Amino acid sequence: MICDVNVYLSRWPFRRLPCDSTPELVRKLKQNDVTRAYAGSFDGLLHKDIRAVNQRLNDDCKSHGAELLIPVGSINPALPGWEDDVIACHEQWNMPGIRLHPNYHEYELNSPEVKKLFEMSAERGLFIQIAMRMEDDRTHHKLMRIPDVNFAALPGLMKEHQQLQVTILNGMKSLRGASLTRLTENPNLTIEIAMLEGVGGIENLMQQVPYEQILFGSYFPFFYLESSLNKLKESQLGMKIEEQITWKNAEHRFARTP
Repeated sequence: MICDVNVYLSRWPFRRLPCDSTPELVRKLKQNDVTRAYAGSFDGLLHKDIRAVNQRLNDDCKSHGAELLIPVGSINPALPGWEDDVIACHEQWNMPGIRLHPNYHEYELNSPEVKKLFEMSAERGLFIQIAMRMEDDRTHHKLMRIPDVNFAALPGLMKEHQQLQVTILNGMKSLRGASLTRLTENPNLTIEIAMLEGVGGIENLMQQVPYEQILFGSYFPFFYLESSLNKLKESQLGMKIEEQITWKNAEHRFARTP
């Protein structure tokens, strides 16, 4: 059993990707024993009609990946009426969580809107995923140089909501040392391994982060699914820890029947 917490549907805006149609993506996940995948939408990066983005995401998950794909709605608190989008994710589509892209939507985590967003999510029992980056800065389109998300305000936000689960996606390229330690001091903060580099990377990460706070994520289809699967083979984890990282940690924190 594998639970992938970092999957995207639809099309990456700047080039075609292998398996960027949902049937192909689902087929690939099943071939590699992924039994649950939390899926956001690439459309959520640049589209202004977030309600339509989330409707398509929900429909796509149900049509092609029922019981496998779990939709995670995009929210842009820089747009008017974003609160209604949170309500729709929760009440209309019964999504278990939301996914944020602060750098693409040009807001900071210390903004009043984000504070209200965290409050709404905590009240409704939604988890929050925050993507730190979407691609290596060396490959950015020259008209779209997107900085990494600044997480300095995140520990303070989480202290106000003791049960709120927050996961950082695509963070292991940049998060290291004291900055990573400060974030993971909160046991409700989790990270995933899609951008983790180096042989034995998970073993090395566990010297700084408890394995209970590490999740399996592939960032498929932007990255090859095999990349994250091979990270499990490169580290000597043992069956218990491997099960925790590949599915039990996510099941414990996020499981909710959509």
